[in-house]
Amino acid sequence: RRFGRRPAVALLEVFQGHARRQPHRPLLLFGREVHTYGEVERRSNRAARALAALPAVRQGVAVAVFLPNCPAYVWTWLALAKLGCPMACLNTNARGAALRHAVAAAGAAVLLADAGE
Repeated sequence: RRFGRRPAVALLEVFQGHARRQPHRPLLLFGREVHTYGEVERRSNRAARALAALPAVRQGVAVAVFLPNCPAYVWTWLALAKLGCPMACLNTNARGAALRHAVAAAGAAVLLADAGE
């Protein structure tokens, strides 16, 4: 029933609905860490505010993300979705020429990376 709706329902809207109705329900299990819908919503809002303060980040501008598989990846994606920025996911195993090519192909104005990368 939901898939036939016009306009289509975005994943961000679905997430925000769950966060509003069930903020204490677990969303992410990462090792021994448990992150609830409410916590991920708060963290994504904080990330969105921090990213919005960057002059190069604005609606419609692609952002390349070079993050490992961790919970921060999820709230970064949500933050970019809230800002209307497409996210170019870069493989953290890419190095050298492959990484340069991926960054160039993304056409991103901003590259977000983990300190360890």
